[in-house]
This record gives sequence, structure tokens and C-alpha cells, in this order.
Amino acid sequence: MGKRIVVDPVTRIEGHLRIDVEVDGGHVRNAWSSGQMFRGIETILQGRDPREAWLFTQRFCGVCTTVHAIASVRTVENALGLEVPLNAQYIRNLIVAAHAMHDHIVHFYHLSALDWVDVVSALKADPAKTSALAESLSPWPHNGTMVMKSVQDRLKAFVENGQLGPFTNGYWGHPAMKLPPEVNLLAVAHYLQALDAQRGVNKVVALLGSKTPNIQNLAVGGVANAINLDNEATLNMTKLYFVKEALDEVQKFVEQVYFPDLCAVGALYADWLPYGAGVKNYLAVPDLPLDTKGTQFDLPGGTILNGDLATVKEIKSFDDAYFKEGVTESIARAWYDGSWDKHPFEEETVPKYTKWEDDGKYSWVKAPRFQGKPMQVGPLAQVLVGFALKHEPTVRWATKTLQTIGSVAKAQLTPAVLHSTLGRHAARMIRTCMLAEMAQKHWKLLVDNIGKGDTAIFNEPVFPKGEQRGFGFHEAPRGTLSHWIVIEDGKIKNYQAVVPSTWNAGPRDDKNQVGPYEASLIGNPIADPERPLEVLRTIHSFDPCLACAIHTLDVEGNELARVRTL
Repeated sequence: MGKRIVVDPVTRIEGHLRIDVEVDGGHVRNAWSSGQMFRGIETILQGRDPREAWLFTQRFCGVCTTVHAIASVRTVENALGLEVPLNAQYIRNLIVAAHAMHDHIVHFYHLSALDWVDVVSALKADPAKTSALAESLSPWPHNGTMVMKSVQDRLKAFVENGQLGPFTNGYWGHPAMKLPPEVNLLAVAHYLQALDAQRGVNKVVALLGSKTPNIQNLAVGGVANAINLDNEATLNMTKLYFVKEALDEVQKFVEQVYFPDLCAVGALYADWLPYGAGVKNYLAVPDLPLDTKGTQFDLPGGTILNGDLATVKEIKSFDDAYFKEGVTESIARAWYDGSWDKHPFEEETVPKYTKWEDDGKYSWVKAPRFQGKPMQVGPLAQVLVGFALKHEPTVRWATKTLQTIGSVAKAQLTPAVLHSTLGRHAARMIRTCMLAEMAQKHWKLLVDNIGKGDTAIFNEPVFPKGEQRGFGFHEAPRGTLSHWIVIEDGKIKNYQAVVPSTWNAGPRDDKNQVGPYEASLIGNPIADPERPLEVLRTIHSFDPCLACAIHTLDVEGNELARVRTL
């Protein structure tokens, strides 16, 4: 039995996550992922009007508000067989695309970059050399020597004051940190510039959604954005051009900053490409619908098994039977009453906390399965599915990314290298580039449709007597999100949400199949058990999001180190 490292809490994520690993011979030999929370919002929805569900489900999380709202209205619409007007689809698509771009930028620069970038090392950099490097990679206008010198001076002031501000408590000087000082300085400069970029695109969510977080413009059947080009109080061309300007600016940042930064980091850490693959079964769902029924999409979905792109099976519609029938959840190792494996329509959420048991129950997170198999979800799943289905934007951006990283690393790379910690980061950037393009397309589709005289935004739902069942999905920033509802006589009888971090962070199931977080850690190197940076690198690559709730910690166990992380 190896020595035990407990990382609790894992930070730079949303929510409360504990990771246990056993280390032997400098590598992880076993791992456990534990969600240290319980909320129970599904339970408080019972008996309510289905049209209200999206307002409550946004409160699952303080970050993923918009995505739960979208999934929820789609769920009720599916149960009723309700179509959504084109304008409403396009407005929703612009909101989710803008929200995802904001989320992906924040993740790379502000949540995970500090696992790879040695901030303090940037003080040793030559700003002129940093600028020359940056300008060789991109035409971004904010890469000049004076910009780099200003960032370095700000960082120096932090250090001299004994406070590193947002960079406090990092593992600076860790032996696994390998970027040259000039690259570290460039990354710190772009970290700061990314604050403006993510704020700019989030204005699109706020304008179209009425506020953010917790948008207010949705309705079962459409949206509440009244369209009248002659009224300043409604959605008009002034507001639409504000949206266009914000989309233009974020597209420049994504293509001229995010893309080259990710490729540079990936190439300079090429030795990390073999690590972090874990579960190679992938699940993604189609999104950005182009019709009223949800049968045509700009982003593809499907499944891949055992990492073999030839096994791809497409998910084609919002009413896809393959997806609907394939999802189950197990509580064999989770703190709920029982040990069942059920379809979401049949589930209940009855908490029953016991204690941490390596071979028993050890997490509040359920274990989702697709046709009995653990699945990895997230941008990597969507990119691999898109590549396998020959989706043109996916193939184009993935090929460009692999060629760019390969040219710097002096190696020929294939999509197989994406099965890795770094691959998840690359896929997230690829997805952001695609979304930046597609947001522009859907803005034009909306404007052109309004120009034809179509201002419809809402179809009124009708709730018949008896029982209706429905499901709705959305390819959220962290992956496949689905909501499931049972309606009886116009009221919610049962409601379940199967979220991306449930798929990825879930524990073992009744067959002892490990979840994606756990599988991805096994085999990872650990250079310093007191500073388990490598654990954080792989876990952060999934962009964990476990909603804020009460700590229920179990501090027993044979530990080598207990670590609080940045």
C-alpha cells in the first residue's frame, strides 16, 4: 500500500472537492474523488410549476447559472413537445456561446494557468525579449516592451510588499515548473489582460439575459426579449451592434492571445502529453440549434468508446432515444440511501451520510454511466466527437492546433495526444475558437431573421392532465449537462440533474469502475508529496465545478500530507 496524500480542499474551482491519492515510486497508484457537499435542490422542486424550474436550477451553482437555466427550459419543452421560435433559439445560442467563451478564458488564465506558470520567475525575464517572443507568435497589439515592463514592475511591487495578491500560495520554484522566465512574464501579462476579455464578452450575457449571473430572460417556450427595432426599450439594432462589438473583441483575444498561449505552453510541456488520459469513453451532446425543433445543430454530439474515433455514434436531436435511454446513475459509493443504479426518471435524492470508506461510500457525488460505462465529458469529448464526425470547424481548428504545437515541439502530433491533461486544455481552446466563429454566425442569423419581419420569441406552453416525462441537454463549458423531469397534472413530480462534474468527478460504481478524475490521476508523476502540483494539474484540466455547500469532512486516514492549495 502506497503513502497517502489528501488534497482538501482543491481550490481554484467552484465548490468543495477532496482528492486522495496513494503514491508509490513517485507515481500515483490509486485515487479517490470526493464531492464534499450536499444541496438537494432537486427535492425542493417537487410540487412546483414546471415553468419555474429554470429559476431554481440556476442556483445549483454560482458559476454555471446560465447553463442550468437553458437545460431546464429545454427539459420542460421536451416533455410538452413544444417548439421554440427561431429568434428565441438564436438569442439563447448567443447567450450560451458568450457565457462559454467567458468561462473558458477564465478557466485557462485564472484557474489553471498557475499550475504551469511560475509567476515569481517572471521577475527574471527581459521584457524586450518577452515582447519579441510575443510579437513573433501573434499580431496582438498589447504585447509591446513597455506593456511587459509595466507588468513586471507591478509584480515586483507585489513581491517587495510581501504580498502576491491573486498569485499568493502558488508552488513557485516547484521542480515541475519548466517555462522560461520570458514565457512566464508573457503569461502573467495575458492573465491580467484576460480579466478585461472575459468581462467584455460577459456583457453579451448581461444584455441579452437581463443580468448575469442568473439570467432573467428565459421562458418555457422561448425568451422574453421583445423585438422592436423602433423602440429603445426593446431589442433593437443599437443593442445588437453592442453585442456584435463585444463578440468582435473577444474573437480577437481568443485567436491572437488564447490560441498562441495554449500552443506555446503545450509545446514547452510536451513531456506531459502522456499523462492524465484516464477514461477514454467520451460523451458530448449537440448544441446551438438551427431550427425550432432541435434537429439541426452547429455543434455536434455523440459517443466514442475506448478512445477509438471509429466507434463514434452520433446524437442527432433534442429527443434522441440513444441518449435518453443510455443514462443511469449509481449511488453504490455515494452518501445516499441505498445502493441502486437507476435511470434519472426513476431516481430519488435521499441523503444518508455515513463515513469515508475507501471500499465503501466516500462522496456526495453520484456516479453517472452511459450504457453501464463511465464516460468523460467536456470540451475534449466534443472535439473528439466533432473530429470523428468530420465537423469542419472542429477538424480545421484541431488540425491547426496540433500543427502549431508540433512545430514548436518539433514533433508530428495526431489527435491521439489529446487523450491527456494537456489535451483537455487544448480542446477547450479549440472549442472557444469555434464558439467565437459561431457566435458571429448566429448574430447574423438573428439579424437576418428579424430583417425578414419575424419578431416571434415565444410559444405558450400547455400542460395536459396526466403524466409527461422530458429531458433536456446542453453542451455546457464543462461538458454534457442534462435535466430530467416527470410532470403530473401540471406539477413537478420528480426532477434530476446529471451535470458535467458528476460525470467526471463521480466515484466508483457497483462494478468498481473508477470515475474519470480518479482514472486520470493513476500513473501521474509526483515530484514533491508536500506540494502535489501534478495532482492539481490534472484535476484542474477538467475545470471542476462542485456547487458551494456545507463541508462534511472526514479527517481520518493514513496520510503522508494534508495540503491546502492555491
